[in-house]
Amino acid sequence: MKIDFQKYKKFYFDTFSKIVNTPSPSGYNKEIMPILKVLAEENGASFETTKKGCAVITLKVNDKAEYLGLSAHADTLGAMVRGIGKNGELSFTKVGGPILPTLDGEYCTIITRNGKKYTGTFLSKSPAAHVYKDSGTRERDEDNMYIRLDETASSPEDVKNLGINSGDYVYYEPKAVLTESGFIKSRFIDDKASVASFITVLKIIKDYNIKLGCSVKMLVTMYEEVGHGASYIPDNIKKMLAVDMGCIGSDLNCTEHDVSICAKDSHGPYDYDFVSELITLAKNNKLNYAVDIYPYYGSDIGAMWTAGYDLQGALIGTGVHASHGMERTHFDGIKNTLALILLYLGAEI
Repeated sequence: MKIDFQKYKKFYFDTFSKIVNTPSPSGYNKEIMPILKVLAEENGASFETTKKGCAVITLKVNDKAEYLGLSAHADTLGAMVRGIGKNGELSFTKVGGPILPTLDGEYCTIITRNGKKYTGTFLSKSPAAHVYKDSGTRERDEDNMYIRLDETASSPEDVKNLGINSGDYVYYEPKAVLTESGFIKSRFIDDKASVASFITVLKIIKDYNIKLGCSVKMLVTMYEEVGHGASYIPDNIKKMLAVDMGCIGSDLNCTEHDVSICAKDSHGPYDYDFVSELITLAKNNKLNYAVDIYPYYGSDIGAMWTAGYDLQGALIGTGVHASHGMERTHFDGIKNTLALILLYLGAEI
C-alpha cells in the first residue's frame, strides 16, 4: 500500500481553516469543541470532553485495553481585557506569549461573557506618525499598547453598557493562506496545524481501510500555551506522542519541509528509546526529518510528566518559522508529519 499524501492537501487545508478560524485562546473551548466533535465523528472516531474542557478522540480497533496516545493543543495565544480607560480604550493582558510588536495594527474580537462579540484593533499608544514623535520607536508591550474598540464608546460607562468587562477574551485574526507554492502562513499554526493533522490521519486510516494493531486516543488540550495542557491523560495509555510545532532558526536543523523530532527542550530530554524509535521510523521510510533541541520550549509531554504520569513521551511536529508571530510552514512538512504519525501508530505508508 502506498499512501498518496498529496491528494489530501485540500482536505488538510480546509480542515485547518475551519479550526484556525475558530476562536480558542487558552481556556476558551466553547466554539472549537463542537467543530472538533463533528470532524472526528465524520472520520470514524468517537469524541468526548474532559472535565477540564479538553477533547479525547478515540479510534478503537480491537478489544485490547491499551491505547497509543497522541496529544496536540487547540488552545492559542490571545489576550484578555484588563481594564477600561477614561476614553473607552481597552487595556489588555496577554494569554500565553504572543510577540506583542507583531500585534500592532492587528484586528481583534472581544468575546463577552454573555456571548456578544465586538471588533477592535491592537494599537500603540502613539499610533499616528503625524501626531506622535515616538510613533515608530515607542515600546510595543502591555503598558504601551491598547485596543481601540469599533463602537461609539468614549467612557468606561459606555463600554460597560455594551457588556464588555475585565476578563473578557480577546481573539485576533489568524489570516490563514495557502500559497500556490505550498506554504501555509497563518497565526496559530502552533498548534492548530497538528490538530488538523489528527483529523487528516483519521481520514487516511478510513479511506485506505488501514488496520492498526492498537487502538488510539488523541488528546486535544486547551491549556498548553499556559503550561498545563496534558496534566490529565486518559486511562490505559501505553505511551504518549505530542505533535506540536518544530522550531526553525539559529543553529537548528529543521526546515518548513521537514518533520522535526525533538530530543530536548527547556524542560529536559525526551524519552531516549522513544525518540530513537521515531528517528529509525523516519530514516527507514525516507522521510524528510530533522532532530533538534528547542531551547525555549515546553510541550504537553512536560505537563504530563510534571503531573506525575509514568509514561514514555516524545515530541514531533512540522517545521514552523516565526513562532508566536506570523507563522509559516509548508505542506511538505505536514506530509512528513502525517507519515510519521501513521508509522508510530503501526501503519504502512
